[in-house]
Order: sequence, then C-alpha cells, then structure tokens
Amino acid sequence: MGSIQEWTVSEPWAEPHCALGEGPFYEAQTDSLRLVDIKKKQILYYRDISSAGSRDAAAAPPEVVQLDVCPTVTADIEGVDPRERILVGLKYGLATLDVKEKQSGRYEMLVPFHEPRNERLRSNDGYADPLGRFLLGSMTDFGLGPFQPEGSLFLFTKDSAQELIPGLTIPNGIGWSPDHRTMYFTHSPTREVFAFDYDPASGATSGRRVHYQHASGPAEPDGLRVDVEGHVWQAFYGEGMVLRIDGRSGAVLGRVTIPTRNATCVQFVGEDLFVTTAADEDGTEESKRLGGAIFKVHVGVRGMDLFKFRM
Repeated sequence: MGSIQEWTVSEPWAEPHCALGEGPFYEAQTDSLRLVDIKKKQILYYRDISSAGSRDAAAAPPEVVQLDVCPTVTADIEGVDPRERILVGLKYGLATLDVKEKQSGRYEMLVPFHEPRNERLRSNDGYADPLGRFLLGSMTDFGLGPFQPEGSLFLFTKDSAQELIPGLTIPNGIGWSPDHRTMYFTHSPTREVFAFDYDPASGATSGRRVHYQHASGPAEPDGLRVDVEGHVWQAFYGEGMVLRIDGRSGAVLGRVTIPTRNATCVQFVGEDLFVTTAADEDGTEESKRLGGAIFKVHVGVRGMDLFKFRM
C-alpha cells in the first residue's frame, strides 16, 4: 500500500454484543447513533453521543427496539421527526417504523421486493439517494445454505420497486461523491467497489467500472461512507479494518485497524468515525471477545451528510 495514514483503535466505545451489527446512522436531530443487529432482529439507539460523557465510551446502554423480522438498515424521512417515524429496510422490502411506541416494534410495509413474497431472500444494506429515493439490496436469507447469486439492487420510491442490478450475491455499501456525480457500490463476494456515473438531475446511472479491487487479503468489503473530500471509507469484514480509498483514483490513502476481525460499516459524527462489527466465532480470543462491539476513532475529516427518503 506504500505510505498511508494509519489509525489504530484498541478499545471499544460500546459493547452491545451484536451478532451482526450493521447500518450505523447518525440521527442529528437527537444526537443519537442508531444501528441494527440483523440476526437478533433489533434496532439499537445510543443517545447523547456527542456529550462529554460519551467521548471515550458510551455513557449508557442502548435503547433496544425488538422486531419480529430482521431490520438491515434505517434512514430518516424528509419532513418527519425521527422521534416519530423512520424508514427501515426489512426482510421483505421497505417499511416505516413507529418510533413513538418503540416497545411495540410496529412497522408498516411500504413496498415489497416481490409479490408474492420470496421467503428465500432478505434485505441487506441500503441508502437514500440525492433525489430522495432508496436503494436497497436483497440477498439469500440465513439458514438456507451458501449465499446464492439470487439477490439484486432495487430502487424504491414510496410506491414502487425497480430491480436495477440482478444476479448479485451480497450487495452492500452505497455512497455518492460530494458533487453527486459518482455513485459507489460494493459487491462483497467479488471484493469489488464499483463506481458509476450518476446524473444528479435524473438519478440515472451509467458507466459501471471497478473502482477498487481488494486483492491484498482475505476480507470482503462491506458497508461504506464518503467524506467531504470525496474519499470512500470502506469497512472490511474479515480483516479488522476500514480503508480510506481515493474517490478519484481508487488508491488506498489510509487504514483504521480495530481489534476484532469483522468490521461491517462506518458512520461519521463530526470528525469521528464509528465502526460497527459482527461476532467472530473463529478468530483470536480478543477478536471473539470484541466481536459485535462498536469502535470510535478521530480521523480529522467530516463525512457527507446522509440523504433522507422522500415520501
């Protein structure tokens, strides 16, 4: 990799013991970090994360919303108080969650991936785009053997679902350059981060190409965020790291190293980067102990604000 900027994190910021922690999202209106535990079918909220009491470690345990299906990602809704309702990617497609009554775990399906429902599939990662639509991947659900190339990347509006890219195995992180003219998309099993030309007026994508190919280790790229300088922060599942990848050239500019193998996604809060992880049953004793924890590191650059879904 040559000479790159390095950050090393030795201690977790929080230890929720997630089975599969994913989808960290900064809820700016309430200064909260929310994330999902896909396997436990939970949404977790950490409150007041910018306070002095939460600088080095979470000041309190998370609030937990228990669902009856797996949530895989969340987003805010344009014009809607996130203390009232948020958007959720669920096993069957796109839904809204009633946050006012968190203990009920009550959600309302907006649009499914398929009608009738395909029980083999579940949602995975997803993001609102600059036009307020929602891109959400589907993939083989747990317990059905090896993941198959039966997933897709879908484009959702409040009343429609369009299949954009079929034949995917694990569609993952998505993000946009600061000028909204490039879209990045990760396909985990092929270890590729793609770049597309993105038309900010129409939302059309074209010119798909490999932006970064991970060939230096066994990890698969997972979730990502883009910083205000236009560079991609890509989590790697299996190598305990996040790489900062040049948004123009694809060169590696930096690396965050954490003490557990399965980094899943990242989220900026100011110039701090939060890293979610999954359980590790086969790693070192330290990696096993810290699998499912959340890590925090000051990286000296801010992230792009995430877009909101338009109803």
